[in-house]
Amino acid sequence: MNELSADWVLPVDGQPIEGGRVRWERGQIVEVGPGRADRHYDDAVILPGFVNAHSHLEYALYAGFGDGTPFGAWIKTHVERKGRLSADDMIAIARCGVADSFRTGITTTADYSFSGAGAVAASELGLRATVYLEVFADDPEDARRRFEEKRALVEETALVTIGVSPHAPYTCSLETYRWCLSLGIPVGTHLAESAGENEWLEHGTGILQGIPILVPPTGKRAVASLEPVLGPNLLCAHCVEVSGDEIALLAERGVPVAHCPRSNALLGCGVAPVAAMRSAGIVVGLGTDSPASTPSFDVFEEMRAAVSAARALERRPDALLAVDALRLATGDAAQALRIDERVGTLRPGKRADLTVVSLAGSPYHPVEDPVAAVVFGGSPDRVLETIVDGNTRYLKEEEEQWQEVRSTASAARRRMLALQP
Repeated sequence: MNELSADWVLPVDGQPIEGGRVRWERGQIVEVGPGRADRHYDDAVILPGFVNAHSHLEYALYAGFGDGTPFGAWIKTHVERKGRLSADDMIAIARCGVADSFRTGITTTADYSFSGAGAVAASELGLRATVYLEVFADDPEDARRRFEEKRALVEETALVTIGVSPHAPYTCSLETYRWCLSLGIPVGTHLAESAGENEWLEHGTGILQGIPILVPPTGKRAVASLEPVLGPNLLCAHCVEVSGDEIALLAERGVPVAHCPRSNALLGCGVAPVAAMRSAGIVVGLGTDSPASTPSFDVFEEMRAAVSAARALERRPDALLAVDALRLATGDAAQALRIDERVGTLRPGKRADLTVVSLAGSPYHPVEDPVAAVVFGGSPDRVLETIVDGNTRYLKEEEEQWQEVRSTASAARRRMLALQP
């Protein structure tokens, strides 16, 4: 039997437990309640491991490429830099992405993977992941071929599930989406991320022109372009450029959404109407995206960005509360990924995915509200331990073990920065 205690335990789907303990056996939680274990963390909080609803692990060291350029030019820059890497380079960077995820308390990720490197790295290092292999294709047969090529390179494990990602409605046809959904595996896409997406699809003009793979305009906005296939089996990342009617349609169809506020802001795409989506009944999970468009996989910064953006957009302080942000990053994200029967909250029967966050020395200590203390006072530097399936994957006191992973990934980044001969 394994157990851990701290000054506070946050089950997320129940009230905070002061002086709480979590016990697990063979990777499954058997007890959550008051008590003190031999392994106790003072001035700390135990909470469910964060569930990242949208990431790109193999872009962990793509930071700064094309920063400040329009969305279409930014994509072209990343395509060109990506072309300088070998398969081993992509895996090395993805391993760094996994290490960074553990360091910020992420135990599960929904990874959109161009090469499949995310699946390899997650499997090797013990991160729970649904890895959506990306396809870009107008012709479903091209999508099938590309998916099968990538699928042959990766394996499912007890922690890693393989899915497929038709990239976006401007790079994949409706027929390609139908083919992906016919596979009966998890499907995720990018939807309505920018105004340029709607401009291309409606008029065939705008900032997306020149991207290597573009499908013909549909004459409709992004959400309308996918209307025939929208449903609970299609996880949609971003949903920034959505109208009230489109929000109602997404809610009616039960479409889950991954909300990435920092990425949307830094790319100049706007602010997703997360409060309106949640009010309509849409299940929204929080995603960090990747350092290709945000500074880090820091889920604490993502929660704070979600709160700030929602309150600014709605002009009211209760548009998104700390408790809402924590749910977005745990239970709601797990529900969006359709794995909430296993992870996302702390209760007996679920997998032992835990994160321990120190609050010592923060402005929120001594603690009045442990949820607000974690959301507004937490950071990767405060993560003391990250546990996946009952196994410790990260200990702050042993952070030096990741030095080789980071060094190898940095060498791959240098190759992306080097001028072509």
